[in-house]
Amino acid sequence: MRKKKKVATLPRQLKTSATVILLSMCIAGGNASAQTPPGQSQGAQATQLPLSGRTAQSGSVTATQSSTPGVATTVNTLNPTIQVQGAYSGSTSGIATMPFSGKLSLRDAIRRGLEYNLGAVGLAQAVRQAHGQTRVARSVLLPNLTGDLAETVQQTSLAAEGLKKIPGFNLPTVLGPYNYIDLRARLAQTVVDLTEWKNYKSANESFRANQLSAQDSRDLVVLAVGGAYLLVIADKARVQSALAQLDTANALYKQASQQRAVGVVAQVDVDRSQVQALTQQQRVTSLQNDLAKQKINLARMTGLPPNDQYDLSDDVPFSAAPPITLEEAFRQAFEQRPDLRAAAAQVRAADLARSGARSERLPSLAVNTDYGVIGTNPSQSHGTFSVTGTLRFQIWEGGRTEGDIEQADATLTQRRAELEDLKLQVEGDIRKVYLDLEAATSEVEVAQRNARVARETLDLTRQRVEAGVADSVELVQSQEALAGAELDYINSVFSHNVAKLSLARSMGRAAENLPKFLSTP
Repeated sequence: MRKKKKVATLPRQLKTSATVILLSMCIAGGNASAQTPPGQSQGAQATQLPLSGRTAQSGSVTATQSSTPGVATTVNTLNPTIQVQGAYSGSTSGIATMPFSGKLSLRDAIRRGLEYNLGAVGLAQAVRQAHGQTRVARSVLLPNLTGDLAETVQQTSLAAEGLKKIPGFNLPTVLGPYNYIDLRARLAQTVVDLTEWKNYKSANESFRANQLSAQDSRDLVVLAVGGAYLLVIADKARVQSALAQLDTANALYKQASQQRAVGVVAQVDVDRSQVQALTQQQRVTSLQNDLAKQKINLARMTGLPPNDQYDLSDDVPFSAAPPITLEEAFRQAFEQRPDLRAAAAQVRAADLARSGARSERLPSLAVNTDYGVIGTNPSQSHGTFSVTGTLRFQIWEGGRTEGDIEQADATLTQRRAELEDLKLQVEGDIRKVYLDLEAATSEVEVAQRNARVARETLDLTRQRVEAGVADSVELVQSQEALAGAELDYINSVFSHNVAKLSLARSMGRAAENLPKFLSTP
């Protein structure tokens, strides 16, 4: 009798029970089952935000007007400084994309700073990162569709599985080898999950806060670049004043030498005039060195090559501040300041995160489906599918939900405190700026009169020396008085301009409103 040859084929039961096999693999953690949405296996968890909502910037820009004690030869009591630290003191190179003619106007400097300053560039990338996090949070709520193709070759030892021989039956000890393919599409959809929904809304608010922080960085760039530009103008004026004083000192030294040659004055008067000229020469050298360094700093903030081989095309003379009352400044600041609006968005994000933590106690519903074909080859395949609806509800998770709520509540409390603190800081900054404006305006008026009187005194003293009724001591004192008066005027104008620039930043939208505060000829 001819014995039939056994051929290993895919059992019919395997085709009809594919769903059961896939479910088993899902429980075991395999990848052949319908994918489960993130968080469904252990339950969705609320997003834990950082405790502080303040942007972790790698730099800062701060304008200060510190008082300095007056001396006999000076009336200036304000020492304005704009401290630029971290990323705001640097930039990316902008020569390739924005050619430079060698002359830099104030408007040009601000435009280059907004485009290339590293502080603004860094926060722009932070906005992109926050937007990516928002898309990740949204993806949990949207359908997730994937596909895969698998081919399996399998041989099973029944003896190893514990199948014993049964008397009277000739059972094989090894099953296979046999193979089958599985082509499948899988769809996972979260139907109801308030925690994930709140996470997405919180991520949206955080993204909005980052956008507003990026806008605030533009105001900081205006303050940094504008302050550096004003400082270069002031240093340039100091150099010009020192050069004029040097010319005067050299002329007086030459005059004293001529008078000494005819025996009109003593040698000590000639020496005194020479010392004054040499001292003034040292001042010029020091001021020129400082001017070059300040121009390099300005170039670094605006994407220019780090050198001083360029000129400023604008001057910012003294002009009255815009007629804005203190109450109007407060109103505009609270409406326009991007950092205030960013802090408010951070509070909303924290509130939504706390709401998401509380929603962990609520049930969630998700649907997982898959459809595919399975068989020994494509021509001998059969369609299989599964549809699974999962209603998940919390019974006990060891206090995780309570811990999430406590953390989220602490974050919300902290961010509310930061918002209140920022409001008080803005109000205090505006009040201090108005005090600086008032003091600087008075100083400009006094310095103008003092410079005029000092110039007249020097002319009269020179006439007296020429007439032989005064010595070089009075002349040197008059020179020093004029130099101090001109320096006072330069510093007071610089202080006034810095105060106006600080007011523009304090009220918000500094880039747009700057022409109203700093006028150029």
